[in-house]
Amino acid sequence: MLRKQHFGVAEAARNGRIQPVAKHDPHEQLSRRERQIMDILWRRGTATAAEIQEEMAEAPSYSAVRALLAILVEKGHAESVQEGRRYVYRPTASRDRVRQQALGRLLATFFDDSAEALVETLLSRKDRKLSPEALERLRKKLDGDGGTQ
Repeated sequence: MLRKQHFGVAEAARNGRIQPVAKHDPHEQLSRRERQIMDILWRRGTATAAEIQEEMAEAPSYSAVRALLAILVEKGHAESVQEGRRYVYRPTASRDRVRQQALGRLLATFFDDSAEALVETLLSRKDRKLSPEALERLRKKLDGDGGTQ
């Protein structure tokens, strides 16, 4: 059974040992370390805190990894299941779904929901030139579905 609360946090809060924390906005930006952990979870599918720590560059302590995982669970980006004495974590949404949600917020916030304005901005950047092969793939996609918006 997947659990949203773990490490006894809910029980400790009920017993007055810690103060409850307001639930985080699931759309708030991830820290560098949180993003590293999510990249590992998306790549692996599931992982324990120890497995995640092994894969992290300049890995923080095991306790810090567990704390970061607790934050990701609280934010709604990951969920955990207890298997024996350990917790196994997995992302709550696919990387593609998260990208689509982030892109939707970006379009709404900065481009008035205009995909055309976004693409024009991307293509106008001098420091991010697309290769001829990439441009051809994009042309094929645009021709294939007629382009949207």
